[in-house]
Amino acid sequence: MEAAYYTARLYNNKQVFEALLQGLSSAEYRFKVNPEDWCILEIICHLYDEEREDFRLRVESILEDPSKPLPPADPVSWAKTRNYMEENFENKVSAFLAERRKSVDWLQSLHEPNWDNSYMHPKIGPVPASLILTNWVVHDDLHIKQITRRKYEYIEQNASDRIDYAGKWV
Repeated sequence: MEAAYYTARLYNNKQVFEALLQGLSSAEYRFKVNPEDWCILEIICHLYDEEREDFRLRVESILEDPSKPLPPADPVSWAKTRNYMEENFENKVSAFLAERRKSVDWLQSLHEPNWDNSYMHPKIGPVPASLILTNWVVHDDLHIKQITRRKYEYIEQNASDRIDYAGKWV
């Protein structure tokens, strides 16, 4: 598939995130079934950090100079070290959506990038810019699914009626 397809998906996913995250109460965006699960607040903080410090930077780095080491990223530890649970949800959603807009604008501004440029990762081998772009979109899909699941779990736990009439979560 071509980069234009993935760029369009990133743009469309921005609208999906915007719709999914509108109008949530604090109870909803802080809800967790298990303590080790991320709540929606933590997910959006993660998406914001990944947008700025992982996917866009890494694509840019590989396209500009694939011999340079990739910018470091440690998304697992960021949730704790950056105090995701202390963040303001609405501000973080706005910041993420603004960063996504920047990412899409930047991708659309590229003139004939070499998507085959590859960083030679010491453990996994060649990492082409196209791989990072593709996984950026898939990362969105994984978190759209995760957000949707949290919203379902919240209703499942808090509804006064059974929710099996709608069907089973699979």
